[in-house]
Amino acid sequence: MKKIAILGSTGSIGTQTLEIVRTNGDLEVTALAAGNNIDLLEKQIREFKPKLAAVWKEERANELKDKINDLDVKVVSGMDGLLEVARQPESEILVTAIVGMIGILPTIEAINAGKDIALANKETLVTAGHIIMPLAKEKGVSILPVDSEHSAIFQSLQGGQQKALHKILLTASGGPFRGKRLEDLANIQVEDALKHPNWAMGRKITIDSSTMVNKGLEVIEAKWLFGVDVDQIQVVVQPQSIIHSMVEYEDGAVIAQLGTPDMKLPIQYALYYPERRYLPGDRLDFSTLQQITFEQPDLETFYGLKLAFEAGRTGGSLPTVLNAANEKAVALFLDRKIKYLQIPEIIQACMEAHKNIAAPTVEEILKTEQETYEFIKNRW
Repeated sequence: MKKIAILGSTGSIGTQTLEIVRTNGDLEVTALAAGNNIDLLEKQIREFKPKLAAVWKEERANELKDKINDLDVKVVSGMDGLLEVARQPESEILVTAIVGMIGILPTIEAINAGKDIALANKETLVTAGHIIMPLAKEKGVSILPVDSEHSAIFQSLQGGQQKALHKILLTASGGPFRGKRLEDLANIQVEDALKHPNWAMGRKITIDSSTMVNKGLEVIEAKWLFGVDVDQIQVVVQPQSIIHSMVEYEDGAVIAQLGTPDMKLPIQYALYYPERRYLPGDRLDFSTLQQITFEQPDLETFYGLKLAFEAGRTGGSLPTVLNAANEKAVALFLDRKIKYLQIPEIIQACMEAHKNIAAPTVEEILKTEQETYEFIKNRW
């Protein structure tokens, strides 16, 4: 029985991971970590019986302790708590499903402890890929992608020769504003941006999808996961979200992974890799599927994607600025403190103001994040 720990158990990926645990019955949950949703976390603890639970805020952790004082579960808090979950001796694989750069240190901790990583925290590779990937190689652990696109690339590389990889074709749905121009987006409200046509995701990532910054972050993540240059990655808009991504080999062959838009498939594939398991759910019906269409991304309207390509090519600490600026700008938009089109404006301003560090340490990455937040706080 494989033993897993989950960072971000109350979020979308975390809850779907636990659905897979529930359905299959041969995975043991040893530790759970959540933000501050202790009501849901309590239910998860009572069902899956981990020995360790982490909550971000200490006062909420104390509340959780009171709620589950009839159980033999250790409750920890803060970054120290996340690190304890990451290195917990009992677990074999860590699912990193928390959002944000908060995932960097626990991921490093888990790799150093010899854990395989089911990676759903893209910020870790976007900002620290130059640290994470060599460390994983040194420690002999696997980084197994959970993002649907990166899982599709990973699956498309199985049975092939990665050294013969020529290009990655990273697909995008185009989000709710596909086909719109900048002037059409001037008065977009939070509710409009949260209506994704195909995927059910958390609020932050849904906004990122609407601006296509999310696809830009995925480009940088793919660069590190698959050892390619940014210019070997082409973003292709595929509105039906049926082709999840493709790889092109040196001989011109293109291999794709297709399926319904269901995150449980990439999660399950990462947890059981290289084994494939039956997964209940909808299947593609090619007798009714009328067409699969493709478009070029509009880099003028969705210039957050263009900024991400720039950050990925430059490397260093610039991707951290991109990520941190986007994170803060999206939070301001969700709080209705800025307009929708100010999200890419803020990212661009932060990138232009930054003095790049070629190979930042973790400390420099986290300092850059805070400096970016401070820059935004002083201007917006």
